[in-house]
Amino acid sequence: MDRDLISRLAHADHPIAAPLADDSVRALLDRAVRPGDRVLDLGCGGGEWLLRALTTHPDVRADGVDIAEPALAHAGAAAKALGVRDRLTLHRQDGTAFASADPFDVVLSVGAAHVFGGLLPTLAAARKHLAPGGRVLVGDGFWEREPSAEAIEMLGDFGDLTSTVDSVVADGWTPVGGHVSTRRELDDYEWAWTGSLASWALDRQEDPDGREALTVATTHRSEWLRTYRDSWGFLCLVLRRTGDGNATG
Repeated sequence: MDRDLISRLAHADHPIAAPLADDSVRALLDRAVRPGDRVLDLGCGGGEWLLRALTTHPDVRADGVDIAEPALAHAGAAAKALGVRDRLTLHRQDGTAFASADPFDVVLSVGAAHVFGGLLPTLAAARKHLAPGGRVLVGDGFWEREPSAEAIEMLGDFGDLTSTVDSVVADGWTPVGGHVSTRRELDDYEWAWTGSLASWALDRQEDPDGREALTVATTHRSEWLRTYRDSWGFLCLVLRRTGDGNATG
């Protein structure tokens, strides 16, 4: 099965592709996005963050960048249904290659650090598009507890919470907001991911795609429970450039 299709099916009941509850998403967007802003999402997927920003602020305009055509098609259709399609521009492009003539007030990239090669390279990419006084909303993993070698091999060599924030500050950013996903948010996300995909698969057990999807869901659930559930966490930060004299708050 196509990887993008698996992701869409797995996120059917948890459209935010990160371990965040709706209230957490709303609070982060309230901290990052202001009326009249131009917002860019690097790795927008189905556009959920942008759709929420656009429906909250009728004068916000947004651009979303992703390489997955089905995800962008979903974002476009959802924006049309919500009546915000005229304020959303979608780009089928690798986030590392995206260029714009005009800067953005807010740059989002949540759960897409793998596209850029890590958290700090993601911030470097965001910096290229950020207007003076602008804000970045970024989300990535960290180790809550000492991980096993298997967990590191599976998910990556993250730092702990303190070292992750310290590295961001040392890179020239100041956190002005943030959120550490709770155990409930982390578990709800994984149960939704595996459960949505498994439910789709169980309705198609005679189909090769159904059998493959059930295997993917079962494997993912086992890896989560046995390998990284007790050690992996997720951090979102709202950031401003340190020393940006044009920043207003």
